[in-house]
Amino acid sequence: MSNKRKYKRVECLVPVESKIGGGLDLTQTIDISKKGLGFVSAKKMPINKKIPIEIDLSEDSSILVIGKVKWSKAIKGTELFRIGLNFETVEKGCQTRLNQFFKQAEGS
Repeated sequence: MSNKRKYKRVECLVPVESKIGGGLDLTQTIDISKKGLGFVSAKKMPINKKIPIEIDLSEDSSILVIGKVKWSKAIKGTELFRIGLNFETVEKGCQTRLNQFFKQAEGS
């Protein structure tokens, strides 16, 4: 897969939880950018599926987003899938927290 990302991704091993109707169990991100994230799931996700999720950026900071699945790939030797998701909507007030997260990540 060629790297077509417009935004730098940083490693981000935080819990992510689907909101009601999102179709995900509690899982964990692999990396995150200002416009999307990558995560591992036990469920294969259809391309273009929209998923409401909550991402815990720290103990006291989380964001709510509506994401759209851009790609889904089986992880060889496992029953897991690596998922790439773009943020379609970032809930009001959450963009500031996301920007602060990246500012801190770039400073460390």
